[in-house]
Formats: sequence, C-alpha cells, structure tokens
Amino acid sequence: MKSETQKAEDVHSSSDREAGVDIEYEQKLIHKVDWRLLPILGALYSVALIDRTNMSNAAVAGMDVELHLKGTNRYSIALLIFFIPYFIFELPSNLLLRRIGAAKLLGTLAVCWGAVMIGMGFLKDWRLLVVCRAILGFFEAGFFPGAVYIVSSWYVRYEVQKRMAGFYLVSVLVGGFSAILAYGLMQMKGIGGLSGWRWIFIIEGIITVLLGFVAYFTIIDFPDKVLETRNGNFLTASDVELLKARIDRDRDDSTADEITWAKVGKHLGDWKLWVFAMMFMCSTTPSYAFGYFLPQILRGMGFSAAMSQLLSAPPYIFACITAFGMAVLADKTHKRGPVIVFQNLLVIVGLLITAYTKGTGPRYFGIFLGLTGAQGNVPAVLSYQSNNIRMNSKRSVGSALQVGFGAIGGIFASTVFREHDAPKYLNGMWATIGTQLFTMAAVATMTLYFRSQNKKQKEGKVLEGHPNFQYTL
Repeated sequence: MKSETQKAEDVHSSSDREAGVDIEYEQKLIHKVDWRLLPILGALYSVALIDRTNMSNAAVAGMDVELHLKGTNRYSIALLIFFIPYFIFELPSNLLLRRIGAAKLLGTLAVCWGAVMIGMGFLKDWRLLVVCRAILGFFEAGFFPGAVYIVSSWYVRYEVQKRMAGFYLVSVLVGGFSAILAYGLMQMKGIGGLSGWRWIFIIEGIITVLLGFVAYFTIIDFPDKVLETRNGNFLTASDVELLKARIDRDRDDSTADEITWAKVGKHLGDWKLWVFAMMFMCSTTPSYAFGYFLPQILRGMGFSAAMSQLLSAPPYIFACITAFGMAVLADKTHKRGPVIVFQNLLVIVGLLITAYTKGTGPRYFGIFLGLTGAQGNVPAVLSYQSNNIRMNSKRSVGSALQVGFGAIGGIFASTVFREHDAPKYLNGMWATIGTQLFTMAAVATMTLYFRSQNKKQKEGKVLEGHPNFQYTL
C-alpha cells in the first residue's frame, strides 16, 4: 500500500505532465546542479571531517607523548573545546550566508580553518592545541549547516535524502581513508626535523586551503540568487525558472522570504525544530565517537598503531555503501522514520557486539554494524527535518539549530568516552546506546503527531503555512 505522501506525489507528477511540464528536461537540469553542487560540498566536508577528527591519528602517531597528553584528560579537553564555538556560531553564520554569498563565505571559511590546521603542525604546548581547536571550531561552524541549507533549497522533498547522503557519505568515505593517509604521512617523520604527527596536520591543512580556493570559484548560490553570481553561468535564466517552478510545485518556497529577528524567534518557538535538533545530536554522538576513538579501540584489541590506522578504513567503506542504499530506499518509499529506527538498531547491536563479545573478529564486525547505522542516520535525520518544514527563513534557522545540536553530540562523545575506560569504553558505549533509544522514542512520537496532523489537513487545516503541505512520516 502506498502512503498518503506517495499518493499525493503520484497525483502531483500526473498533473505536471498534464500541464505540459517537460519532466525529462527538468531531470537533466537537476543532474547539472548535482554535478556542480555536490562534488565540491562533498570534498570540502571531507576535509572538514578529517581536520576535526584527525586528532586520533595524530595521537597514536606520537602527539600524545610529545604534548604530554597520555594519562591525562587533556586529549578530551582538546576534543571538547572545538564544539563550543562550533555550536555558538552556526546560527549567525547561516543568517549571513545569503547576504555574503555561498561561494564567498564557505570558501573563505575553508581557507581559514585549513590555515589553522597547518599551524597545529608546529605546536609545542598542549594548551596551544586547545586554543587552535577552539579557533578551528569557529571557522568550521558555518560550513555544514550552510551546505545543508543550500542542498535542501535546490531539491524537492523526496530527492533530498540521497543528495544529503551523497555529499555527506562521500566525505565519510574519504574520512575513513584518512587513517591510511595519516599512516603514509607518519612515514615523513624526520623530514624538516618534524615528527610524523606534525606532517599529518600540515599536509592535510594545505589540502584544505587549496580546496577552499577552488570552492570560491565553483560553489553555486541559492536558486533565486544563482544568476547574480559568476558561478551560476552554467544555467540560463529559463533553466533557473524551470527549477524554481518545480520547487514551488513541491513546497512553494523557491524565493526566499526575508529573515528578520522576529522570524528567527518565531521559528525557534516551533517545538518540532528542537525535537529534530535533539535527534541530530543523538545521531552525531556515535558518529563522533567512532571518528575520535576508533583507532584507540582497535589498538585496545591488540593491533599495532600502524594496523589500527589501516583497519579503520574498511568499516567506513561498508558503512557508506550500505547507508547510501538506505537513503535511496527512503527517497523511493517516501519514508524517513522507519529507516532512522532501523539504523538506530544497527548502532545498538554493533556497540553491544563490540563491547561484550570475545575475539577480535566479532568485535571488529560490531564496528561495521555500528558505524553503518551511525553514518546513515546523519543524512536521514537531516532529511527528516528538511521534509517537514517550509520557507527559506525556517530552513536557515532549522538547519543551523539542528547542526548546532550535532556539536553537542560531539561534546557528549568527547566526555563519555573517557581515557581511563579504554580499551572497551563501556561507559561511552552505554551512553551512546541511550541516545539511540531516545531517537527511536522521538520518531515514534513524531510519527503519531504527523499522522494526526495529516488527517486534519485533509479536513482543511493548513500545515506549515501552505494548504497542500503534508508531513512526511
């Protein structure tokens, strides 16, 4: 049986054809946007993830000894401090995005945090490491919510999850191979009189700076602004109007409404945004936990530092393939909640296997399951919110709030996975399982609420300010 949203979508497609809409040409335009927008966002978020999580690679490469981190809580402090400015500055950055321009703002941010990474390769004191991590959080704060805002603005509701998954999971896949890159950079030990861990920061920082300059000339702006910028010349004016028309047929918000502080306050008063934000916090907790502690967990299984780096990659490859398949399924079925819950269960089962089974093989298999669920739910929860809100101003506020709470998930992961709990980190494992149970309860609650509201919409109630809008279950 088809859901109500699927039936509505089928009717919508039929009416488009009857109205003479060239759906095939629209799809060609969408693919042009795909290739112009998603690769550069994926590349930039790849280096963003690497730059915020390569602390674990540097630690096992000798940073923990040189900066006197071992046996103290200094490593956790350096991890945690990143997320404080990251949380604080996400909403202000998103509010500036349309005013400054996507390419200018996101490209500049990448160049700046890349420069910070290069500087981290020359540190002599752990306290300066903490300062640099705080500055890194400030510059990275604007990128991911800005990217989510742009992607959700270009596509209709049931195209968005595989696009979110596309640019996010590509970055996760590249991030998974960062351990192998780090292993190679460790071999530069002694060049220029620098330790191997320092070259990890320096080379990866240089790559980020170069990509930031590329982004300045390639990232496209929002649909209603794209022709005003030099990066929008791959589309004609008529092409843009066609793309805006399909967005308006879907949710009628291709042209931005003005963002004012009164609107920001009104949107923040919508309790649904806070539920979506809490769900995203719970989704990022296992993702960050694996990112920051996977090499240490593998090392605790008895692997050498080098093997711990190399064995970090295969689970990420498996996770990206499986999670993208789940995103395609979610878009095809027009369902978000069931996919999220299934991936929550994967995280729980994977963590329990890793924590409580004996033998390296089963524990390593648990990492595959846990990482698959964790990485898959990041784009799934982002899309869950994107499908259930309208208006550009609300999308701007909602994506910033949601990704901001993702930073809280990073803080949570940094503190519950404690140094003295190594190598199994049981305290962190159970805390992470608790976040997955919360997400499952939130999905159940939202499903009941959305089903009730959709029923009222059929009786004449207006949802999200539009008479034809229905929530996605």
